[in-house]
Amino acid sequence: MTASASWKRLVATLALTSCIVTGIAQAQNDANVDAQSWPAGLNPQITPDIAAKIVTEDHPMGSQIRLYEGNQQQMMFSARAIAAATGSVPGMDVSGWQGNVNWSGAWSNGARFAYVKATENTNYTNPYFAQQYNGSYNVGMIRGAYHFAHPDASSGATQANYFVDNGGGWSRDGKTLPGALDMEYNPNGSTCYGLSQSGMAAWVGSFSNQYHARTGRWPVIYTSASWWSQCVGTAGNFSNNSPLWVARYASSAGTLPYAWGYYTIWQYADSGTFPGDQNVFNGAYDRLQALSNG
Repeated sequence: MTASASWKRLVATLALTSCIVTGIAQAQNDANVDAQSWPAGLNPQITPDIAAKIVTEDHPMGSQIRLYEGNQQQMMFSARAIAAATGSVPGMDVSGWQGNVNWSGAWSNGARFAYVKATENTNYTNPYFAQQYNGSYNVGMIRGAYHFAHPDASSGATQANYFVDNGGGWSRDGKTLPGALDMEYNPNGSTCYGLSQSGMAAWVGSFSNQYHARTGRWPVIYTSASWWSQCVGTAGNFSNNSPLWVARYASSAGTLPYAWGYYTIWQYADSGTFPGDQNVFNGAYDRLQALSNG
């Protein structure tokens, strides 16, 4: 390794360390949680320069829900046991934090679907998207992509276009799920991104309508009942078109956001059998296939 390369790696390592310390301090200020544990989710095989980018820019699905709602009661059973008990299909979701995923291992352990983070806001794309999105497909999983929303930064339509243009599209190949819109607590400020409930409902509507216009599918909406009740409430009803992906790290999915009568996917833990978050699809495998086919 040349002196120049060694220096660059040292600078990147120092930047990553600084980012982690800053992130921990911010998390401790934002919520009464043990923030020391959150960097452990970063794959140690990720190079320092990419790791620094991920730590500063990538907010994984559920990361803010864990901070604000906790995971003290999350289920610690195996994904296979939960799927067997609920008559559902086990799955997972990953982001840049997981780096290169061992997809054959996840398949062997029972995962049959996966969501992969594609984008955040309009300035971040997952550096491991290709390995994760194509790798899950290649082992036989039904997979989809998701977008972490920043409703205070640009319009819903603008972010929907960015999502579709950077991996969030859909095709009727029987192996691709509709894109998912990740709506959760603001990692950089006020819980509801400075929007009223009607304003947030309008933003979600703008994203959903544009995603539908671009792909012919309505997005899956990922959220928690607590965040949704605070930030959207009864101002918008998306239950007729968008499947619900509910996050609750407990023994049941609990009360659902307005006005969904049932969930399609339940994210029940932020760690477990599979890399990333643990999920179950609410139905048999043929219903999961039906969702992918539209």
